[in-house]
Amino acid sequence: MQNRLPEIIEPLHLADKRGELHGELPIKQLTRLHEKLVDDEGIVTVELYFGREGRVPKIDGSLKTTLQLECQNCLQGVEFEINNKVNLGIVTTVEQVERLPEDVEPLLLEEETIPLSILVEDELLLHLPDYPKHKHDCMANEIIKKHTVAFDKAILKKPNPFSVLANLLENPNGSTKE
Repeated sequence: MQNRLPEIIEPLHLADKRGELHGELPIKQLTRLHEKLVDDEGIVTVELYFGREGRVPKIDGSLKTTLQLECQNCLQGVEFEINNKVNLGIVTTVEQVERLPEDVEPLLLEEETIPLSILVEDELLLHLPDYPKHKHDCMANEIIKKHTVAFDKAILKKPNPFSVLANLLENPNGSTKE
């Protein structure tokens, strides 16, 4: 077991020798994911197990991270937690894709090697929501806050119509101060 992840992997070779990859990948390395994020700080915890199921080379495991996505309502950051199970069948042709079991997603290899960051990023991108938004109604909260502030300012600027009565209470005989 290694904690340092390789940049490039050979999935078929790892499947033949029943390899394992454990470690952390910085989110900053996932360049295609950047446009969806408000903040690219953090890590992805990677646990991948390579092997064969019959004649099919497979990758099983999990990816865990918390991403800061942009809420599509208020455009502020919203945390989105991903705890994704990986279940990939390694294939090199379209015919092999068609023979995979339904519960196995294909990883179509065009070359013997693939950057690990691309594999991880593809899996994360597949699990992002189409329209990320807060669980609470953030737009309603923003509108209420904006109107409350405007109302408070309007009240402070408006003269008090009862200020004349306050003067009468100070001078009950109705005379004005000179």
